[in-house]
Amino acid sequence: MPRRWIHADWTPDLQLSWYGPGVNDRLRHASILRRLLSRNPVVALLGARQVGKTTLARTFLAGQSRPTTLFDLERAADVARLEDPELGLRDLRGIVVLDEIQRRPELFAALRVLADRPRTPARLLVLGSASPELLRQGSETLAGRIAFHELPGFTIDEVGVGRLDRLWLRGGFPRSFLARSNADSDRWRADFVRTFLERDVPQLGISIPAPTLERFWAMLAHYHGQTWNASELARSFGVSHHVTRRYLEALEATYMVRVLRPYFANIGKRQVKSPKVYIRDSGILHHFLGVDSKRALERHPKLGASREGLLLEAVIHHLGARDRQCYFWATHTGAELDLLVEAGGKRRGFEFKRTTAPRITKSMRSAMESLGLTRIDVIHADDETYPLSKRIRAVAATRPLDGLGT
Repeated sequence: MPRRWIHADWTPDLQLSWYGPGVNDRLRHASILRRLLSRNPVVALLGARQVGKTTLARTFLAGQSRPTTLFDLERAADVARLEDPELGLRDLRGIVVLDEIQRRPELFAALRVLADRPRTPARLLVLGSASPELLRQGSETLAGRIAFHELPGFTIDEVGVGRLDRLWLRGGFPRSFLARSNADSDRWRADFVRTFLERDVPQLGISIPAPTLERFWAMLAHYHGQTWNASELARSFGVSHHVTRRYLEALEATYMVRVLRPYFANIGKRQVKSPKVYIRDSGILHHFLGVDSKRALERHPKLGASREGLLLEAVIHHLGARDRQCYFWATHTGAELDLLVEAGGKRRGFEFKRTTAPRITKSMRSAMESLGLTRIDVIHADDETYPLSKRIRAVAATRPLDGLGT
């Protein structure tokens, strides 16, 4: 019989994301894990805390016919079994899951030994909250042996356009999205932020006081969708810009913030060199902005930037683009492009407009000519998709992912 360590605290409520919205795309992630594990001795499933990594892994194990073993590195009993990791893991077969691997980064050395065994008797799936230590150890110790996959929260692909406004307001964390009411969702996000800052951040090896990082995070919410200005934030904190950069890197490394790098082209124009910053989850953004209802959101000055961030994340995840493939572009003369995705030798552009009648702008023409784009998709506020020119298309915000994969 296959060996499965499914802990007693794994109750049906932990599977909320598997019943209702999200089931098809979560199964797609399970399929990706299956494919990666067939090709690599070690696969790392990374993402923010509470985003559903453990639920995905346990459901993935439940569908296996071969032996499976799960270690939760937040449980003392499992940690004790891995006191000598090679001894604790060497006799296991099938699929072995190590949850919260960032708590024991020294395990990577043992994983290398196990991954190099003849015929690879066990495939290793490690789950982590993307600490800097995790990424460094994984990329150095297991180079050529490990594949990475990011699990986001719920996306438009998963919940469907009928629940788009709910996703926008509450964000994609499963418990936030599936809460009984907006008030319950808001309370969950408040508790999440507090626990993340007070418990999770120190466990990830990030030595920034919780009140300091919370204040920085709240201030960053008001810069959502804007160019990063380290000096301005540093003056507000009374510290150097190097310190605020460290705060930003901490939130980026834990999947709370997206830092969108600027794209440079040899075009003879002065181009913006500072990145843009986005709070990745719209629900967390609204928590820090004090937005707890659709009505409050519609009256908030960050309405447009909030919508842009939601759609930007949706496009990136729909295309399966990695961080290093995603940019924005802007020149000091005013030309700009909200999102540029470079993959497969092609560059695609995306604009996010809160208008029902998008038009081709000088910026779009400049981006098309200067960057050699294959296409620009303008995601707008109406419900129709239609061509604006041969390589520029207006895409309905109600169906923002239609045809993006083509």
